[in-house]
Amino acid sequence: MKKAKISGIGYYVPETVVTNNDLTQRINTTDEWIQERTGIKERRYVQPGQQKNFELGVKAAEKAMEMAQVTAKDIDLIVYATLSPDYLFPGSGVLLQHALGCKHVGAIDVRAQCSGFVYGLSIADQYIKTGMYENILLVGSEIHSTGLDFSDHGRHIAVIFGDGAGAAVIQPAKDGEESGILSTHLHSQGEFAEELATIDPGCTKEVRFKDEMVQPGGSFYPVMNGQFVFKNAILRFEEVINEALEANGLGIQDIDLLVPHQANLRISQMIQKKLALPNEKVMNTIQKYGNTTAASIPISLSEAYQAGRVKPGDLVCLAAFGSGFTWASALVRW
Repeated sequence: MKKAKISGIGYYVPETVVTNNDLTQRINTTDEWIQERTGIKERRYVQPGQQKNFELGVKAAEKAMEMAQVTAKDIDLIVYATLSPDYLFPGSGVLLQHALGCKHVGAIDVRAQCSGFVYGLSIADQYIKTGMYENILLVGSEIHSTGLDFSDHGRHIAVIFGDGAGAAVIQPAKDGEESGILSTHLHSQGEFAEELATIDPGCTKEVRFKDEMVQPGGSFYPVMNGQFVFKNAILRFEEVINEALEANGLGIQDIDLLVPHQANLRISQMIQKKLALPNEKVMNTIQKYGNTTAASIPISLSEAYQAGRVKPGDLVCLAAFGSGFTWASALVRW
């Protein structure tokens, strides 16, 4: 079977910077409170009505394709991960296909929330291995800012999330080439689905839309059992990272860079401590961008590459945990 590799990576974040102090003008919070609990100093927001989810994806995809030296005409499959699509249906994958000018290729939309990019990477990996596709465009893109509860009820969640997109081009590795995706590992635990979720508008309700859904504290906005999510994230991150290493006969000491989903800086720091990894081996961008869900790993990986923190031959571990619960990891030889 063929081996898949990441040939191009790119990201885009909106120009509007929203600091913690900016948020204090909208909700009852402080910069100190936000930083102490999340590590976040600022995030990026779209201009409402002026930027769409797929448009963020286009900008990230263009950078990834440029690095991979491919054009939209070369892309033969799109995998699009998001929890904040432009429409209830169809998915944003087809909107990206049209905007980029790709051929009439397949577009798979992935709803695995914070684990979406790693889930998508696993999907792309399988298609490359079988030889079915040669140039797969994987995108993670989110617009959270237009769907947050900026009341006192929702402030503990509203301060966390930001907007942005990341993309990667996945191709077959050349014969004898060492770089490539070594393995991916996916998990879920649906019994805790409502511990971190946006419940409405649900499609199985007798009345799909009610005014109270959009009132402060309404079910249109995300809810999170923060402490419960934190404890599960710590457990699953460590498990799935070790699972990837054990599957490849490797150890923690072999990791050159860990790129975790940017859920909360405190979670990343706890994982770093448990795995005894030095600062130079962990990539964190949540301080600048907040939690961008499916976009956080490709954004962080892109920044790491641009900063020279990912070099040929490096062993890179991607790991995610989020709503579902879902969690996943991928081990990549760069």
